[in-house]
Amino acid sequence: MNETVLRHGLLLGLFALVTSGLIALTHWATADRIAAQERQTLLNTLNKIIPPAQYNNDVASDCTLVNAPILFGLNESGKSANQSLHLYRARMDDAPVALAVEAISQDGYSGQIKMLVSLLADGSIGGTRIIAHKETPGLGDKIEERVSSWITVFSGEPADNVHDSVWAVKKDGGKFDQFTGATITPRAVVAGVGNAVKYMQTHWDEAFSANATCGANE
Repeated sequence: MNETVLRHGLLLGLFALVTSGLIALTHWATADRIAAQERQTLLNTLNKIIPPAQYNNDVASDCTLVNAPILFGLNESGKSANQSLHLYRARMDDAPVALAVEAISQDGYSGQIKMLVSLLADGSIGGTRIIAHKETPGLGDKIEERVSSWITVFSGEPADNVHDSVWAVKKDGGKFDQFTGATITPRAVVAGVGNAVKYMQTHWDEAFSANATCGANE
């Protein structure tokens, strides 16, 4: 009986070893492919909010990590989350062309809404795309480009408008449409975009002179 238990134990151990090896091998074989797909997805998103003809650097790699309360939807006296957000720099022959930064609005209907917002050198907003959210399907998910074109309304907006009362949904006296039956979600996105633009306006020169830290400290 002891020999049977021992044999079964060895077989189970061998099975676990082989399984672990196969998992590790699969991960090794697909890691580069997954990383390449993620990079391409990022680049596709950046090219939607920064015209690709305007820059010639590797914008997806020309990136630094930032942590500021305003990018987390907090005032300056608030404490930002213990995490960093990505800020990408677009350049044409080393001349600054645009910034794109991740921002988080805390005030979505179902929690945080994470977005990527760009600011162009001409003082206009390049665009915005949603990275992650948990808003209600059929209502709040209209902030997604695949569901609605609403998110494109920020493209071309003068960046200085974020300091004016027009930077709000129409229900609050501003210029942006809300969704039927869902005002909280667009209100949160409008606020998040405004915060991101304010940050980039204030830190434009600093951002372009910062070291590239994405990847190294993640």
